[in-house]
Amino acid sequence: MKKTVLALTAFALSAGQSYAQSSVTLYGIVDTALIYGNNESTGGKTPTGHPGIEMDSGGISGTRFGLRGQEDLGGGLSAIFRLEDGFSSANGKLSNAGDIFGRQVYMGLSSTTYGRLTLGRQYSYMSQYLSAISAEGLGWAGNLADHPFDNDDMIRHQSIRNSIRYETVNYEGFKAGAMYGFSNEPGEFSNDRAYSFGARYDHGPVTLIASFLQIDRSAGASNVNTDGAVTNNDSDAVISGGRQQIWGMGASYAIGAGTLGFVWTHSATNDVTGVFQNGNLTPLEGDLLRFDNFELNGRYFFTQAFSLAASYTYTDGHFDSSTGTLSPKWHEAIVQADYRFSRRTDVYLESLYQTVSGGGGNPVFNASMFNVPPSDDNRQLLVVAGIRHRF
Repeated sequence: MKKTVLALTAFALSAGQSYAQSSVTLYGIVDTALIYGNNESTGGKTPTGHPGIEMDSGGISGTRFGLRGQEDLGGGLSAIFRLEDGFSSANGKLSNAGDIFGRQVYMGLSSTTYGRLTLGRQYSYMSQYLSAISAEGLGWAGNLADHPFDNDDMIRHQSIRNSIRYETVNYEGFKAGAMYGFSNEPGEFSNDRAYSFGARYDHGPVTLIASFLQIDRSAGASNVNTDGAVTNNDSDAVISGGRQQIWGMGASYAIGAGTLGFVWTHSATNDVTGVFQNGNLTPLEGDLLRFDNFELNGRYFFTQAFSLAASYTYTDGHFDSSTGTLSPKWHEAIVQADYRFSRRTDVYLESLYQTVSGGGGNPVFNASMFNVPPSDDNRQLLVVAGIRHRF
């Protein structure tokens, strides 16, 4: 009897798979690096400003694993889904506040004629479109190359919950998309909602991209919507406070085995309460925090395996608070050498140097890069050596 049941179950499963023509793929990236910082704050201990060496996860790419699947529904229509989470390859801990799928989780429909419609937790068009031609985020320098405090949402540190997202098919090199993240709060439709737009055009060696993101958060701790699209109490937030607007545009040009890119982004946050620094939100209270980031980057493949890359970013900041106005300015230069052993495995050596002026003595405006301990003053040098494997 048991054999009969097993045989019928196997037949039913195989028949369903044959009819649906579905597939599920396990994928991921493991990226581990040693990071040297020449001047790192010791968190109030004395003496301060010591050099440090640490092992960290995600020197370039955030370490992650995920499942993606597709079922052919016929007529060019498919059902799709993705489940993705981040973790540390240095200590094994889950990222994204321990959420099971804290990076992305969505399902939807994909049509070869009408585009894609998905629902769930997804990335904005700043990190999905524009960062692809930047050094940071989806670009070659990754997480550590973020513009100050990831103020323009380019490194995929936060994603939009409760979101519905549509993206067109590629029309002769052009595609565009829009998304909306619901507040999920009765009677408070705009409390912690978010929306984003993006457009991309590829023609020969030229790529042009424009993106926008707005997050409508309620300032202060008394009206935090924990179920919102992006909230102040979410550990993935990079800037906390009230309403945040981000927009930007960029262009890249391929020249033989090389590529040149330019990206400009602008972000403004009202009633700011904190910024992401050293892996956590650091308190910073003010009426307005604004940034303009100007980035020039380039990469050249000397062989199919070996490449050199460099970028320079100037960031013009503005901070208004009850004690006055500050105008911090950041200069950041990055150089990188990368060697691919195979299509899946590479090693890299990267150096980043940052200086800041106009911070008014506020330690939040000392030199700092992503989740590395910030500098004790206005300068910091990082040297990063890592290995990355994709599966």
